[in-house]
This record gives sequence, C-alpha cells and structure tokens, in this order.
Amino acid sequence: MIIEALTVFPEMFEPVMSTSILGRARRAGIFDFTAYDLRDWTHDRHRTVDDAPYGGGAGMLMKVEPIAEALDCLRSRGPRPHIVFFTPCGDRFDERVAERLATKERLLFVCGRYEGMDERAYAYADERLSIGDYVLTGGELAAMVVSDAVIRLLPGALGDAESSVDESFAGGEGGGLLEYEQYTRPASFRGSDVPEILLSGDHARVARWRRLNAIERTCRWRPDLIADADLTPEERAHAERFMAGLGGVQ
Repeated sequence: MIIEALTVFPEMFEPVMSTSILGRARRAGIFDFTAYDLRDWTHDRHRTVDDAPYGGGAGMLMKVEPIAEALDCLRSRGPRPHIVFFTPCGDRFDERVAERLATKERLLFVCGRYEGMDERAYAYADERLSIGDYVLTGGELAAMVVSDAVIRLLPGALGDAESSVDESFAGGEGGGLLEYEQYTRPASFRGSDVPEILLSGDHARVARWRRLNAIERTCRWRPDLIADADLTPEERAHAERFMAGLGGVQ
C-alpha cells in the first residue's frame, strides 16, 4: 500500500511512521509512506498557503490554489490515490472505515490547518472523515491515527495473522465488541487475583469465558455497540440479562 500526506508540517510524520509496528511494517515493504510539503506548490517568495477569509472573521484559511495544484500533480504520479480530507463535516472514522481503507492501493491524506480551508478545496476529496467531536491544531494527527488503524490491518503488519481478530471493535471473532480482560504474571497482586479459569489450562472454557467477558465489558462501558454486535441468540440474551442487572449504572 502507498500512504501519503499533503501537509505544511511534513516533519511531524517521520517519528510515527518509523517506530514500533509501523516502522517494522514500513521496513518490510508492507507499505510505503511519503509526506509532501504543501508549500512546494506555492509561487510567491513567502510560500503562502493561507489568507484572510472573505466576509471577515477570525483566523486564516488555507488557500485552494496550492491544494488543487498539489493534488493535480500527485494524481498524475502512479496509481490513482483515494484522497481523504479531515473535517467536522466528515463521516465518523471507526474500525469499519479502517477495514475499507485498508483495501485501497493508495491513500492520500490532505491535512488542514488554521481555521480550515477554502470550501472549494473539498471538491478534490474522494472522502471526508472526522476522528471525533473535538478540535485539533491540524489534520496531521488525524492522518496518523487513521494510518495507524489502517496499517495494522495490512497482511503481515502485525506478524501474527490472528493478533488483530479479537481486539476491541474488530470484526471476525471479535464481533464488534470491546476486547475481553487480559492478565499476566503475577497471578496475585495486592489482593487482586487473576480469574481462576484463566489458570485452568482448559482452552475451551477460557475461550467461552473471554467471549462472555467481552460481551459484559461492552454492556458496561459501550452499550451502544451491543445492538450491532455479532451475537448468537444465547449471547444476546446474556447481554440483555447483564444490562438489566446493571440497572441505570453504566
């Protein structure tokens, strides 16, 4: 996969894309990453990418011209990119979106700054995304979040083909639930013990406990996920009983 970012701060990306799982996957050739400096598509001596908004108002807006010129240029190189803009108007990013983006051959993230960008720039977007209802200084962090979630799904990125299956929000065996509780040594710590079943060596019982624990944790912490979770009739009945037992406390 090819992942790219168009930004006024390309130096922000390298530490993230070169570290830990992402760094190993990149070195293994699972994905290639390039951050492009938007200022390279400006034509004045100050390399200006922003200007005051028409009609007045606080702050500055990113200009449409350098964005359009950069995207025209980048689209002419290699396979056609799937161009993603970040905006509060975008669709909410979640694991299902990550799974869909992971099937793309080439992703190009356009990172906004300042008070936003000229509305005409969004005409170049194949997709608009939002990673949450809060304000960030720029789209670079959003692009890193989405890149991380997508790269983890690429074949070979995690090393173990099963390692992402049971994670929170994952499809497959995870079924869109929060991940089950996990423990490691010591078996007892300051009066808190690891659930005995996890020490039993009975893999079938452990798998059953983990499944029910994931359902219960989701009921407690993210009940909004239960309606769309992939549950058997028996599991859904268990979830309903558990939530009834919680009463009004979530």
